[in-house]
Amino acid sequence: MLVTALPALSQQKPVEEKDYAAYLFTYFTGNHISEEAVRFAVSTDGYTYWALNNNEPVMDSNVISSTGGVRDPHILRCEDGKTFYMVVTDMVSDNGWDSNRALVLLKSTDLVNWSHSVVNMQKRYKGQEKLRRVWAPQTVFDPGAGKYMVYWSMQYTGGADVIYYAYANESFTDFEDVPKVLFLPQNRTSCIDGEIVLKDGIFHLFYKTEGNGNGIKVATTSSLTSGQWTEEPDYKQQTKDAVEGAGVFKLIGQDTYILMYDVYMRGKYQFTETTDLTNFKVTDKEVKMNFHPRHGTVIPITRDELLRVTDKWGKPKELGELPNNPVLPGFHADPEVLYAQKTKKYYIYSTTDGQPGWGGWYFTVFSSDDLRTWKDEGIMLDLKSEQVPWANGNAWAPCIEEKLIKGAYKYFFYYSGNPEAGGGKQIGVAMSDSPTGPFKDLGYPIITESPTGKGQQIDVDVFTDPVSGKSYLYWGNGYMAGAELNKDMVSIKKKTLTVMTPQGGTLRDYAFREAPYVFYRNGLYYFTWSVDDTGSPNYHVAYGTSKSPLGPIEVADPSVILIQNPEKEIYGPAHNSILQVPGTDEWYIVYHRINKNYLKNGPGVHREVCIDRLEFNEDGSIKPVVPTR
Repeated sequence: MLVTALPALSQQKPVEEKDYAAYLFTYFTGNHISEEAVRFAVSTDGYTYWALNNNEPVMDSNVISSTGGVRDPHILRCEDGKTFYMVVTDMVSDNGWDSNRALVLLKSTDLVNWSHSVVNMQKRYKGQEKLRRVWAPQTVFDPGAGKYMVYWSMQYTGGADVIYYAYANESFTDFEDVPKVLFLPQNRTSCIDGEIVLKDGIFHLFYKTEGNGNGIKVATTSSLTSGQWTEEPDYKQQTKDAVEGAGVFKLIGQDTYILMYDVYMRGKYQFTETTDLTNFKVTDKEVKMNFHPRHGTVIPITRDELLRVTDKWGKPKELGELPNNPVLPGFHADPEVLYAQKTKKYYIYSTTDGQPGWGGWYFTVFSSDDLRTWKDEGIMLDLKSEQVPWANGNAWAPCIEEKLIKGAYKYFFYYSGNPEAGGGKQIGVAMSDSPTGPFKDLGYPIITESPTGKGQQIDVDVFTDPVSGKSYLYWGNGYMAGAELNKDMVSIKKKTLTVMTPQGGTLRDYAFREAPYVFYRNGLYYFTWSVDDTGSPNYHVAYGTSKSPLGPIEVADPSVILIQNPEKEIYGPAHNSILQVPGTDEWYIVYHRINKNYLKNGPGVHREVCIDRLEFNEDGSIKPVVPTR
């Protein structure tokens, strides 16, 4: 069943730009063997960088290299979004600038653990007796070949430094072919420190004119291996000092690129800005680092990746608070959180977002041990596959319940979908022995019509009363309905069906719109719901309480507990679920918000999942939630 669902997952980008939360700087620090090692630094603004691991190496050069030293680290995020390639010069400069013959290929899926292999040109290829040096490798994905190209400069006796290339093998441990010339300027003079950036279908090669200007120039092409390069005549650095080690990265959520380079005679870096990769100006922003880098590269990283590297090498105190939200990558909405007794893990199920017209058709599940980082467990229900014979899409607003039945844990997953037969959204249920599936659908919907004659059958919630042990189902759009579930958990006791819409307010304050959620604390049944339109920045959460799982509901005063904060660029935070950490009185609210970059462009279908603390006053009323970025 999951095989049929995999193409759906490919519709999502491996990493959305909105999920980038920081920058990772890879660099080395000098020309002594103790300084010729890979170091990491991080930044949250792209201009201010703080060294990890107290500016000590993050990997041992003696282990990864043949010479005991490495220089010029270049890091690349692969097309799958989760694999990283790094290449470095295998060299100790104290042995002489013409002493090295090798480079190192490194690979990681977590930025912490790296495999490595050394490619020595003289040992790998015949006829390399006149080779003098191998410098500054980098990697780029060549879409024309569908492969990763490694490129670097080499010099042979009596010749210029020329930029060569070879395609890496699939394991990124060696090259597939013999190195070929990638670029040599028309004047046939030396070029080193290549940096290739793809923008609007054009590859821009930044390179240093070694020994003949010692500055940075650019050549462009539409095909990397065509040999057809257009050389721009001007130097791109904005200083009269000699520079090298060009690095280019795009600022997160902006159209601005940073060209940085090593002003090596002055021991500093200079940052310049551009929007077209042709015209550059020194940035007006203050550039700060608590280290002195040499020839490095910068890439954007996600919140999870930032947590991973700071967990490993320590969080620099200057970095301040780390980003808290969103907790899931990509676009997701209507989150349902579960703590599973069977696995002792947390799970989030959600509407897959980002498609026009709320057109998501499958559900994914994420797991976590700590509520900080979440693992994508894949697609668990696909409404366009044979898994769900009665529906064809609009996989919306799920909920799940773990039940211990005859000594075994069972999982009941409720959701709304668009029925093949028409008639508006309906609610179905699928079952599994595991919180991650595989799930088997009941085969038909269990809620097919509105008890009020209007509104959609969506936004389902399930709640098991800890007092009676009975389970209840809630749903509604424009109305709120509830009913007790039969012991089979796949049908309702129709005699218990109750319209229990909270009364009062308007859709600008606390009137019920959709998304009921129920939980129990200290003798009270709490009901939360969403107010206003799902695409509105004012979409927010109100609540009330009852002495019974089926109401009536007394609207709280004040009733709003979660609402937008424009100063923090937080909009439309609503459609929530609530989590109590087992064995504690620690509570969290899990909700979606509108991604700030889509506030005016399809705000109802570009939402992201967040988690924040939910706290209570002494009288049991809920404190306003402080949403965090």
